[in-house]
Amino acid sequence: MKNSSQIIDLISQLRELGCRISVDGEKLRLRTTKNTLPAELTATIKARKAEIISFLNAAKTSETIFLETIPTLPEHSPKPLSFAQQQLWTLAQWEGDLPTYNMPLALQIEGDLHIEALAQSLTAIVDRHSSLRMYFPKIAGQPQIGIHTIEDFTILSQEDLRHLEPENQSITAQQLIDAHGQEPFNLETGPLFKAKLLLLQANKFILLINMHHICSDGWSMGIFMRELREAYRAFSLGEKPVFSPLPIQYSDFAAWQRNRLKGETLQPQINYWKNQLKNAPLLSTLPTDYPRPVKQSYQGDYYDHSFSIELTKKLNTLSQEQGACLFMVLLAAFSFLLSRYSGQNDLCIGSPIANRNHSQIEGLMGFFINTLVLRSQINPEENFEQLLQRTRQTCLNAYAAQDVPFEYIVELLQRSQSLSYNPLFQIMFVLQNIKGVEDGVCLSGVQVKSLERNYCFAKFDLILDMSEKNEQLQCGWVYATDLFAAKTIQQMACYFEILLQNIVDNPQQPLKSLPWE
Repeated sequence: MKNSSQIIDLISQLRELGCRISVDGEKLRLRTTKNTLPAELTATIKARKAEIISFLNAAKTSETIFLETIPTLPEHSPKPLSFAQQQLWTLAQWEGDLPTYNMPLALQIEGDLHIEALAQSLTAIVDRHSSLRMYFPKIAGQPQIGIHTIEDFTILSQEDLRHLEPENQSITAQQLIDAHGQEPFNLETGPLFKAKLLLLQANKFILLINMHHICSDGWSMGIFMRELREAYRAFSLGEKPVFSPLPIQYSDFAAWQRNRLKGETLQPQINYWKNQLKNAPLLSTLPTDYPRPVKQSYQGDYYDHSFSIELTKKLNTLSQEQGACLFMVLLAAFSFLLSRYSGQNDLCIGSPIANRNHSQIEGLMGFFINTLVLRSQINPEENFEQLLQRTRQTCLNAYAAQDVPFEYIVELLQRSQSLSYNPLFQIMFVLQNIKGVEDGVCLSGVQVKSLERNYCFAKFDLILDMSEKNEQLQCGWVYATDLFAAKTIQQMACYFEILLQNIVDNPQQPLKSLPWE
């Protein structure tokens, strides 16, 4: 869950406790019933005060975003692609069907698995969410949307490996896992969802799930696992699952999104991005080990490491003292690290945001995620506190303008598209503030665990993907092997940790004097 969606969750929790929240200038107003708010919730409100105020100001009132209705399309009317879908479709036309935007999941299951109940559960979910049944045929060179019926799907195929010797079975299973996750989808014909069950022993299985990003996103995977858990529990008991009705489908959202951009509602947000990204650099000058190829291969690798509990606590303390959130502290430091590496004092970093700030789409699977372009202008004469405050304001302004799709901004700024690099930014920063999909994997009566992938795709030059687990910040550096050697990224990760340690020790020290080696 990204920033705006976390705020929605927080506001929802407050409502459930009989508390109403509003904003008055730069002050946050809370009206509570006689029930006292839990101390943990109060601390969260204080820590995220700036983000809550920005969110409520963007929504005009605390209720606006929940009350605006997304209309449903007439049953047989044409279904438009969303801006995000249009961009992925265009990439596929340039590059062919590649597995870069596959969303695979491999689950090891042990116990008395009810295979028929599993198949029924997957069928129910695919039937419930039309985005999982989409395909994109071309008419006169332009993409259209078709929706397969559930009868068009072979929902759960099976492959029996029980006859193989253990060593051979393990090798074969891994080959099948990799092949299932890396097999390209055909956007023009679909289907864009598939599932396979590997039978290993009488009570041991591997469930393979894969779907294309054009019909799903990270939040959607959480919805998928939750509904799979609920459906499997019901079907295994001989019952039917009872889901809350979906108020709309993804195509309704796509049409609503496009209509909003034609009107005046989003004009202030559009103007913000035009001004904010005016004359922004086209390309990162971060030094690479190898020449940039004419066409990205998306081949990547990753390097994982973690910060100490002590450093993690100090970073959280610094963010609270500065009236910022941890994301802003880490983004400011990462921006400075990149600036020092590249000598570039004006740089843009992308960061994903869930884009689920409407009540009608909270439980809907689809490609909703948006990307914010966060521009940092580094002045080495400033200290870190000054950089952090400017980064904080940049983030708050971007959150308030998050309804404009990234793809629309690219069109608006008339940035030329290249097969060699991503438009507007080539480096991404992510701070995951929710449990991963694997933490929510649970099926009644069996044990389930998520299996790691043996391969990695790099959609950008570099992605720093961070999360906090067991009181430690975990850092995942995903990088394009077309550009970087492993030792370069490992060294960068080491420098980043040293830099952060010196920042928390003396945030008022001028940036140019901060040691990092």
